[in-house]
Amino acid sequence: MNIRPNAGIAVAVVKDNEVVHLKGYGVRSIHTKEAVDENTLFAIASNSKAFTTTALAILVDEGKLSWHDKVVDHIPEFKMYSPYVTESFNIQDLLTHRSGLGLGAGDLMFFPDGSNFTIEDVLQSFQYQKPVSAFRTKYDYDNLLYIVAGEVVSRVSGMSWADFVETKIMSPLGMDRSVGVYQRLQDKSNVAFPHSSQKGQLKQLEHYTKSDEALGAAGGIYASVKDLSKWLFLNLDKGKYGEDSNKQLISENNHKEIWQPHTNIEFNVASRPPYNTHFRSYGLGWHLSDRNGYIVAEHTGSLPGMLSRTILIPELKVGIVVLTNTDPGSYSSSTIASTIMDAYLGVEKTDWIANADKRLKESEAESDSAITAVWQTVEKAKSTQIDYSNFVGTYQDNWFGKVDVFLKDGKLWFKSYRSPKLNGEMFFYKANTFAVKWEYRDMPCDAFAMFTLDENGKAIGIKMKGISPNIDFSFDFQDLDLKRIDK
Repeated sequence: MNIRPNAGIAVAVVKDNEVVHLKGYGVRSIHTKEAVDENTLFAIASNSKAFTTTALAILVDEGKLSWHDKVVDHIPEFKMYSPYVTESFNIQDLLTHRSGLGLGAGDLMFFPDGSNFTIEDVLQSFQYQKPVSAFRTKYDYDNLLYIVAGEVVSRVSGMSWADFVETKIMSPLGMDRSVGVYQRLQDKSNVAFPHSSQKGQLKQLEHYTKSDEALGAAGGIYASVKDLSKWLFLNLDKGKYGEDSNKQLISENNHKEIWQPHTNIEFNVASRPPYNTHFRSYGLGWHLSDRNGYIVAEHTGSLPGMLSRTILIPELKVGIVVLTNTDPGSYSSSTIASTIMDAYLGVEKTDWIANADKRLKESEAESDSAITAVWQTVEKAKSTQIDYSNFVGTYQDNWFGKVDVFLKDGKLWFKSYRSPKLNGEMFFYKANTFAVKWEYRDMPCDAFAMFTLDENGKAIGIKMKGISPNIDFSFDFQDLDLKRIDK
């Protein structure tokens, strides 16, 4: 077993209204070597989603909103892939991953970062997406609908989502260092830089930044484990906070609603070790399951070079949060959290590091094999004579916008107009398919471009998909339907 390098880790554990562990490990940056401490800020990514649902709960408590309000009543221009779904879509549908759209649908608007898509673009995108299941019948994780939920917060409250979360949640709880999105940080003296550990080597990355603050509702928050320990207390105390829990941020009824199973993920009559789990479901911003007889609410978060995991066991009054600035960081965000949780649940000890190492090795071997085979085929096809002029042109997808396929120094290249990091050389693979090697290398996301030709052999469209079988789901190339527009 090879222990993977990790730049930094921060851990908070609370139990019975007390902080029992609060500490940072490792470094914020492999370049500066500055140490991680309990105040170091990390991107918590999708752990931000529970802040968005809590923001909505505050508005429900204030009588400004109902969980079952139709989205179009607050955002008239909101439009899904069918009139029925558009008219039926309510606030909770934004939060429960049951829209009918596929896993990560539309995420390519924001992965990689650096694109210029806005909240207006998000609101217009859903009508062009194709469903993969019937509305409200199947769990498929999404991010973009949480961005819409953040826009509901903004329109109902008159404040931006980030302002609302910082003012109405973070400030009362005393989360004084935390912010809604990275660009709102005034003091960057104690912020963890993201890192990747591909092939066992640590590489420091740039911070993932969003072009529009409204996009943070799905995963924008930067926070420290010290600040998040206060967030753990709030959720373990049914929405109460302050000394002697004498203040109520959200009502107990709405806190209960947030932790209700809304979308079934899995149910088994026969339980499985080590937790004897019978069900897994999604509430409002939380994954819910039974583990060794206890209900557990948890969530993970992932951005390039940043991973997080939050676990709450309300009956035991236990809360755990682990943050890391290394991807893959399974040895920290997952294994540490699982090991601590197991100790409180009293289950048989599991070697989570060995399990994670095995999964990572299998995943890497599968990816390496598939990727190597593709580029070996490309190398063998170098002598094939291709008339690149048949493929050169401008193409457009209804939600992703325009891309150019063009010649550069005699080589075929791909360039996105709105997501500038998605540019790279196109290599002939076979038939009408090219392999695109992006200049962006922070995450492995090279893609196939499969051209559709007319009767004269001229390209009229492009379909795409990731080359690696384990590509991050947010690179949803498969959802693109690029049509040539310069005929």
